[in-house]
Amino acid sequence: MIKAVGLKEIERIFEVIEPMGISREAVVIPLRPESPGRVTVRKDGKLEIVVDQNADFDNWLATLEGRIRNAMERGRD
Repeated sequence: MIKAVGLKEIERIFEVIEPMGISREAVVIPLRPESPGRVTVRKDGKLEIVVDQNADFDNWLATLEGRIRNAMERGRD
């Protein structure tokens, strides 16, 4: 369980998004995790990544790329 999203977690999220061609400036990562976590495309076009508070961070991170791809597909509808 994660209580706050720190620099270490943010850097690891960046390690997932950068190979996907997503700029750091195009992503919003709230510092407060929530349950459930989520990945959405905001109205301003930025990708919002909310870390799941109750999930093991490493396990959650392993699913992040798929969640991003799904959110981006839904955002194009």
